[in-house]
Amino acid sequence: MTTRTITLQLPESLYTRLQQAALATRRSLDDVLVHAVQVGSPPRWDDAPAEFQADLAALDRLDDEVLWRIARSRKTEADMERYQELLDKNANGVLSAEEGDELVRLRVESDRFMLRKVHAAALLRWRGYQVPPAEMLQEAA
Repeated sequence: MTTRTITLQLPESLYTRLQQAALATRRSLDDVLVHAVQVGSPPRWDDAPAEFQADLAALDRLDDEVLWRIARSRKTEADMERYQELLDKNANGVLSAEEGDELVRLRVESDRFMLRKVHAAALLRWRGYQVPPAEMLQEAA
């Protein structure tokens, strides 16, 4: 295969993300750049709500094994039951102020949890893995 050399000016933030991907996958920066040009850049996290961006950005630096654990993680049954209990109380208008605060906290935690799972799966896909549908990624809690 014939190759050509080009000079490319990259924003520092993009260069850093690609360098981190190269380190995490133990590939050369050149290999990662060619892959990025062929299939696009790593999944973006800057479209997520600002409160979650740092968590998602940190996933870029993780190795594949850790990303698989995140993608396969599940909330506990107790967490899901409590969240549903609070949702029901809220729908029935019997939620206390303290429970309202707890419901907000659980909502934020749930959103962060799901965004991390989806972003980890997207990173794995970008790194060349076949990632099954979300329901198949779940392991026993």
